[in-house]
Amino acid sequence: MKVENIRNVAILGHQSSGKTSLVESLAYVSKLIPQKGEVEKKNTLSDYTPDEQKRGSSIQTAIVPLKYGDYKINLLDIPGNDDFISEAIGVVGVVKGAVLVIDASIGVQVGTVKHYKLLKKKGVPTFIFLNKMDKEDVDFDLVLEEIREKLGKEVISFCYPLGHEKSFDGFANAVDLKAHIYNGKECVEAEIYPDKRAKVLELHNTIVEEVAKTNDELLEKFFNGEEFTSQEIRDALRIGVLSGELTPLIVGSATKNIGVQTLLNMFVSYLPNPNDLKPLAAHDESGKDKIVPTSLDQPFSAYCFKTVVDPYTGAINLIKICSGTLKVGDEVYINGSTQKVGMLFEMCGKKLDSVNELSAGDIGAVTRLEKLGSGDSLCSPKSITIFKPIKYPTAVIFKAIVLTNKNDESKLSPALAKMQLEDPALEVKRNNETKQLLLGGLSESHIAYALEKLKNLYKISLETEKMKVIYRESIKGTAEGDGRYVKQSGGSGFYGVVKMRFEPAEENVFAEEVFGGAVPKNYFPAVEKGFFEALNSGLLAGFPVIGVKGVLVDGKYHPVDSNEQAFKMAGILAFKDAYMKCRPIILEPIMRIKVNVESVYTGNILSDLNTRRARIQNIEEKEHGTQEIEALVPEAEIIDYVTKLKSLTQASGFFNREFEGYEELPEFLKDKVIAENKITNQ
Repeated sequence: MKVENIRNVAILGHQSSGKTSLVESLAYVSKLIPQKGEVEKKNTLSDYTPDEQKRGSSIQTAIVPLKYGDYKINLLDIPGNDDFISEAIGVVGVVKGAVLVIDASIGVQVGTVKHYKLLKKKGVPTFIFLNKMDKEDVDFDLVLEEIREKLGKEVISFCYPLGHEKSFDGFANAVDLKAHIYNGKECVEAEIYPDKRAKVLELHNTIVEEVAKTNDELLEKFFNGEEFTSQEIRDALRIGVLSGELTPLIVGSATKNIGVQTLLNMFVSYLPNPNDLKPLAAHDESGKDKIVPTSLDQPFSAYCFKTVVDPYTGAINLIKICSGTLKVGDEVYINGSTQKVGMLFEMCGKKLDSVNELSAGDIGAVTRLEKLGSGDSLCSPKSITIFKPIKYPTAVIFKAIVLTNKNDESKLSPALAKMQLEDPALEVKRNNETKQLLLGGLSESHIAYALEKLKNLYKISLETEKMKVIYRESIKGTAEGDGRYVKQSGGSGFYGVVKMRFEPAEENVFAEEVFGGAVPKNYFPAVEKGFFEALNSGLLAGFPVIGVKGVLVDGKYHPVDSNEQAFKMAGILAFKDAYMKCRPIILEPIMRIKVNVESVYTGNILSDLNTRRARIQNIEEKEHGTQEIEALVPEAEIIDYVTKLKSLTQASGFFNREFEGYEELPEFLKDKVIAENKITNQ
């Protein structure tokens, strides 16, 4: 397949806008399938997993490759549910065309805006498919006005809906001024209804004006009143689409196949091929930037944008071939090792069709390659190419997993590892201090889905509990303490006596100021060991102690009974003797969060953050009327923040978080934290 004849197209939109139904119609009209499936009947190409069929919505990306004339169009059906936004982020990073599906009966929704912003941020040329135009009481002009208001004035309708009275039965293509009417079975060319001709011509003139802006020659022709040829219009519109200055809107109905043929033609006419626009950012083995044209003549390179775990096949890695050709039997370089490719596939829904090779610009699948996962690169060992990995959102809410059946322990880690391969936004970490195994995700429902999968697919019986915050203890004052560990009862005993000074420091450190050999130097390491062991558990609530300097200043020893164990214990006792005199404090973990919200919600967010003891660091204006609020906030205050944020922003806001450091816990919270944690840590 020639590179210029390939189109990789992501299908996005709010949940239930009709993405999967549109993919099914595109597959039917292009003659990939003889009969369309339906979401309700659980027999579509895209929603093939039991979970998707049960929920009636997509939960992972599905690839449906179409052959349309001399062209290959790889459709990537992406979940609309915000819990699976990492699917959209992974795919949008490798495609160069997209369709944003909008339900005409509902209009612009939260997911619509989020996906459109993502596409604009990545510079992906986009069409809008206004679906479900056959629903009752759809007012096209009002919906178009809303779309242009919320998504941008670059949205231009290439079609105008047609119908007798309120009944939608087709549309007029405002570019070529041809009507397409649904006759009950298919769309056929027809005359534009007389009462709609003026509207269609008005829309056509708007498109011509946009065409005239693309270059001086066409602008002069426009002002001279000369008509543009069809080729001039198509070429100019393609330039506008590729630059992002134009977002064409098409009207239709996926269930009736209205607008689907037009959409296929527009894929070919207006969307970029894999070698148009910028290539993926890459570097060589030394870290030097590298330009990788999507060409068959270049050495092989590819990027893995998604991993699917099949119960029988194992890990299936979906890859975009960025350059060259990959053949069965080739040696490839992956993360520092060279491996042999045993099998290659073209994937269509759940079906894997074995192929001998995949070429530049195409999308396919590989199996049985170790160390390969989402975000990894594959390349020829003779020309190392590493693509910049896509940045996924971080987990912002955690739940502790508790097994109810200890026999499931051996199954848990492998199951979690497989789930993380499929979903990079899931995070698993074991906290040795709290003895909790934590599962992190993007929302309560995201974690709930993961837990459901553990129970249903992997047959693991479990419960969850609240994540415990990891506090620390420290000191604000300086004090001395005596440590005396003496046990003499005949024979070899224990004798170690020390005096130590403890003071605040930036980090835990041991020093000595012993004069005159009161403590022999060979016992200094034992005292130091005792000091650091004592730091593992403070006397306020049993938390590890940080920011303390322990100084050995004096002591006594016995020529027979002194030994390392005695001086180690003396060091521990000296710390305990001085600790409460050093004005000990509780330290709480502080997180740096970046909250992205529409400007209209900024006031509510700031008010809520103020109740969470947050300190605002920065407020930055972002694109499309949004703001990013950066703040430092105690971790204990944002355990459930993602739920509140969704409530305050009608599910449009999101945030990321990272650990910043520890700060002193306010005095009014100290007793509560000590009471909640002292028993646990003893």
